[in-house]
Amino acid sequence: MPGLPFGISGGSFPGLLFIIMCYDAPQQIRSIVLVSDSLAEIFPMPSAQSVVQRQRTHTRRIDVEGWKREDGLWDIEGRLTDVKDFDYPLASGVRRKGEPVHAMWVRVTIDRDFNVLDADASVEAAPYMGGCERIGFAYRRMVGLNLVRGFRRCVAQMFETVKGCSHLTELLNSLPTAAIQTLAGEMRDTEGATPGSQPWQLDRCHALEATSETVRRYYPRWYRGPQTETQSA
Repeated sequence: MPGLPFGISGGSFPGLLFIIMCYDAPQQIRSIVLVSDSLAEIFPMPSAQSVVQRQRTHTRRIDVEGWKREDGLWDIEGRLTDVKDFDYPLASGVRRKGEPVHAMWVRVTIDRDFNVLDADASVEAAPYMGGCERIGFAYRRMVGLNLVRGFRRCVAQMFETVKGCSHLTELLNSLPTAAIQTLAGEMRDTEGATPGSQPWQLDRCHALEATSETVRRYYPRWYRGPQTETQSA
């Protein structure tokens, strides 16, 4: 295969446009990317392996994308699909192997402060079409919520049990962090939404607790742990 710079090599194979292999060091492959007209999948190496022989029976995929709009707002879109590796008998009929049992999407439009200004949802495949897809309109109730201020708690209550679709509601849980990543390039990671305010990511996970060594090293202004002799001086 023709060599490419920066520890990457690629080449053409039947059925694929090209293959890219990323190297950590010579002859040490970190990942392989297969790219075709309809496929772009990353297979980490080594993959998680089981010591027991097994057969895959189900695949759930959740994809979330962030889009910057020309009007200054952002769309965060999530899609969930469930596919079986066998013909799946349902009360509504048999879902053939490879056909989605569930396929649905949700979109929220937000501003720079993560306020939800618009929302939409749709069910495209479900076990009980004629019933399942009727709930999509209910998710417009998310308008007025804020993705980073109690969003998951609010939607869990708002769409619990018969008030919503359990799969759509589960998909909503992926939106807040995806929105943060979408807007990450719009702000410095050393300050919050307003100049001089605490960075939004602090105290939101174990590594970035204000008393941690990570915060002391990278965000010393916001460090709240024990002071070292150098810091005290």
